[in-house]
Amino acid sequence: MTTTDAATPRKAAAIRLAIGLAQGIALFLLQKADESKAWPATVPMLYAPLLVCVLMVPLLPLAALSAMRRATLIAWTALAAGLTAILAVHAAWTGAEPQRLGAGPLSPPIFIAAAAPLFIAHHLVQPADAARKPVAPYADYFDLAWTNLIRLFLSLAFTGAFWLLLFLAGALFKLIGVQAIQKLIGETAFAFPATGLMFAAAVHMAVQLTEARAGLVRGVRTVGLTLLAWLSPLMVVIAAGFLATLPFTGLAPLWGTKAAASLLLSAAAALIILINAAYQDGIEPPSTIPRWAARIAGLLLIPIVILAAYALWLRVDQYGLTPDRVFATAYLVVAIGFTVGYALAALKPGPWMKTLEPTNLIMAAVSVLLLIALFTPISDPARLSVGSQVKRLESGKVTAEEFDFQFLRFDSGRYGRDGLERLKANPNADVAKRAREAFSLTAKTYPKLDKPEFSKVTVYPAGKVLPESFRKQDWPAETGSPCIASGSECPAVLLDIDGDGTDEVLLGAGASFDIFKADTTGTWRKIAEASSACDVGSLAERLKSDAPRLSDPEEHRDLIVGGKRLSIRPADPGCGELRTILTPKP
Repeated sequence: MTTTDAATPRKAAAIRLAIGLAQGIALFLLQKADESKAWPATVPMLYAPLLVCVLMVPLLPLAALSAMRRATLIAWTALAAGLTAILAVHAAWTGAEPQRLGAGPLSPPIFIAAAAPLFIAHHLVQPADAARKPVAPYADYFDLAWTNLIRLFLSLAFTGAFWLLLFLAGALFKLIGVQAIQKLIGETAFAFPATGLMFAAAVHMAVQLTEARAGLVRGVRTVGLTLLAWLSPLMVVIAAGFLATLPFTGLAPLWGTKAAASLLLSAAAALIILINAAYQDGIEPPSTIPRWAARIAGLLLIPIVILAAYALWLRVDQYGLTPDRVFATAYLVVAIGFTVGYALAALKPGPWMKTLEPTNLIMAAVSVLLLIALFTPISDPARLSVGSQVKRLESGKVTAEEFDFQFLRFDSGRYGRDGLERLKANPNADVAKRAREAFSLTAKTYPKLDKPEFSKVTVYPAGKVLPESFRKQDWPAETGSPCIASGSECPAVLLDIDGDGTDEVLLGAGASFDIFKADTTGTWRKIAEASSACDVGSLAERLKSDAPRLSDPEEHRDLIVGGKRLSIRPADPGCGELRTILTPKP
């Protein structure tokens, strides 16, 4: 190796370490500004893009420093920073309120929304730059994406191990009275720069390792994906069996789950993943069984995605758009694209499933565009949902009483609050009144639970009934018992537990009883529980076969330590009948 060749890795290492250290310092400064509510945290539209860009964008040069031409890398990093800033500014704008500063307006999805398109787009840009043409060979995209996933895993594992060792060092030195290390690692002024520096070092070592042992990395990847591909025949049998059963069961049970679209899209995603596990880089076809399973899976996608589209359309037509349904629609668009491409690949003669390659590249680009649309005003789920739900209200499809005004106030950001402002001036007096009430709320409110009723409760011993005061009591929301509910079917036992001449009420909740007693004002409340360390089976069945009764009084002693009472319980609970343990001798 020449001196020039040897200098290149050293220069790359120095640049990566400088990027990691700068990232860590920047994150520390932003965190301190957020903590102290100082500039730029007081300007969410500035703080949000700074935070998200500092967290996400440096990963691009860290990963591609020695693999992309300098001009291309700088241009791509600048473009990625601009895109990330736009997503973050929109997220801060939609979530901004006077009391929400710093990172407050940002929700966790924005970090995923920034990371996902950057990851996908980067693995479209870098192979094309290396090939010096707009579209590189498919194997290059496949190889780089999987290699960088392995590098990311190794880097995160290395950084995690670094912190585990620091925590261990802090604990060891604390044993001998030295707490300096624990104090040091607890300081954000150390934690952020150290983490950035160590992660950058880990990335550099992972890049060097995977380049030097490229064959080993490919071998491990191939083994893992080949094993995964052998699950494709099973998934094909599951999907085909499901579709073959539908004519006999009808669609009603499927719609009855109220999650048909998400389940069907999950099945489509599983088929797509397994097809790709079988295809891999497309250089060598798999063995016969996974190969034919992948072809069949490509065709099975057609009815599954059609059913998913129909299920989603039904929900949207009946109940309008919600953020979840907007995201599901985006997933559906991606699934349709994959389905068309994979079905053509399965049917087209020639090299095995070759159409899969352009399909994957096109849908990767489509996914990036969809993610950008979803997290900008173009197709923001909150904006679309608010428009859909308000339109349903104004058209009379839902009444003001049925309409969820709190969704606009608390769950749809600025778009929902703007929608409430418009509804405050609605000609319908009831709508306007409810909109004003919702706008004035500072926290979500929830409807009261249905009043408990006990018409289905079986009372023991036979002939007894629940006290009227128990049945008609205005119970609070929290009673400590699942049996205090509308339509409760818990068995009830009336027994005088404390010997005062008045029965207490015991409600059987699973394998235990909740014991209720009326106080001097006639108010019932839970005072105790009766349970066993042994498997007692179904209390309802035992009550049918044996009348409930109290055991004879047994003296036992507790342990008093420092004025506190500790109950003495046997290590062996003794699951035999009527066993007495730890009772004092007379």
